[in-house]
Amino acid sequence: MSAAPPFDEDPVPLLALRPCFEGVIPSLLASCSLDGTPNVTYVSQVHYVDSRHVALSFQFFNKTRENVLLHPYASVLVVDPRTGKRWRLALRYLRTEDSGPLFESMRARLAGIASHTGMAGVFRLRGSDVYRVEAIETVPGPSAPPPETSCSPLTLLRALASRIAAHADLATLLDDTLAALASELGIAHSMLLLLDAGGKRTPRLFMVASCGYDSSGLGSEIPLGQGVIGVAAAQRTPIRISHFTAEYSYGRAIAEEIRASGQAEQLESEIPLPGLPAPRSQLAVPIVVTDQVVGVLYAESAEDEFFSFEHEDLLVALSSQLGASIALLRLAAESHDAVPDAAAPEAAPAAGSPVRLRHYAVNDSIFIDDEYLIKGVAGAILWKLAREHAAGRRTEFTNRELRLDPSLHLPDISDNREARLILLARRLPERCPRLRIVKTGRGRFRFEADAPLLLEDAA
Repeated sequence: MSAAPPFDEDPVPLLALRPCFEGVIPSLLASCSLDGTPNVTYVSQVHYVDSRHVALSFQFFNKTRENVLLHPYASVLVVDPRTGKRWRLALRYLRTEDSGPLFESMRARLAGIASHTGMAGVFRLRGSDVYRVEAIETVPGPSAPPPETSCSPLTLLRALASRIAAHADLATLLDDTLAALASELGIAHSMLLLLDAGGKRTPRLFMVASCGYDSSGLGSEIPLGQGVIGVAAAQRTPIRISHFTAEYSYGRAIAEEIRASGQAEQLESEIPLPGLPAPRSQLAVPIVVTDQVVGVLYAESAEDEFFSFEHEDLLVALSSQLGASIALLRLAAESHDAVPDAAAPEAAPAAGSPVRLRHYAVNDSIFIDDEYLIKGVAGAILWKLAREHAAGRRTEFTNRELRLDPSLHLPDISDNREARLILLARRLPERCPRLRIVKTGRGRFRFEADAPLLLEDAA
């Protein structure tokens, strides 16, 4: 293969070629053996890594694979699907990754491509081959002018970031973030999930806000590593899929995990995730604070290829802003931690038929009148409130109490404690309007019951 001019001398930046890496038009990869025998094949994915590197999907041990391991030079032809313009990239093979963020991101996208092309049982990613781009060469030929863009992503990001920064309350921050995606970006279906890393169970994500669905799905859960949402959190990388794939269907993830464990009877205590029955496009972006994943921002569409790399970049930046706002609101809540007031007024005796709460200590799940409500740390919090209310007619509580209570198994001060209170405050009206959690100030809230409480601890 002929030598190409050095990358630094080429005027075309790799970043400008990102539309070519969407998988709309297959790319041609050329390699050669040590004796100079050429080989040309199609590749399923050319994945943009950064301004100097791309990754190609390693699916089969074929002639291309044999060539690059012995002679680490190749050339790939990519096409802009919007204009038909073509470029040739001179590549040097560096390494193969078979796990981690890059691998998982490519594996998810390949699953969508495979499902879309009827090759779901054939396309299986064995590794992500990382190449350094040594040079970029424009291939002469006819092309169309690029399409006009309606609005700059930076302009949209500015409007979204301004809305996020304006909130001083976590509940309204979560809701308005999703409302902004709908109004500013036209994303009609979205969810926000936060990480539950405490309690007696393995870490998982729990739903705190959703937009565009018939049911809210509040309290529904996704294990880390399961479905597109769980993989994004576990690998701390955005996952974007342009075509439907059952392999990354988040709605099946929790049920499959439970069935695999031989505990199918627990399915009755799972809250179904809302969502499209067969989303054609999915985008899951981790929310990271001080190098720790605290949640996932997820969006979906019934249209193929609805989310572009620009959507991905914008939501990654937005999630960083969202994570910073969550952290600041958490610090503000901690700085205003109230001390419990021993002289808090007692509630008036409740009347009417009792509300029966049943608690299972194994996972802190709570049933109200035989109907499942919540589990995990949120369930432990509700059980604490209900016990103290029923025993002492106490109604006033503080965030500080929850943080210092060892029975709740909160891991540390940075845990999403307020998010669990928000979840409870929203979940109770859906299942039992006679019980309420009402915020009475920063770091303070009231537990209200319009009926006597009948508590059963199932141990």
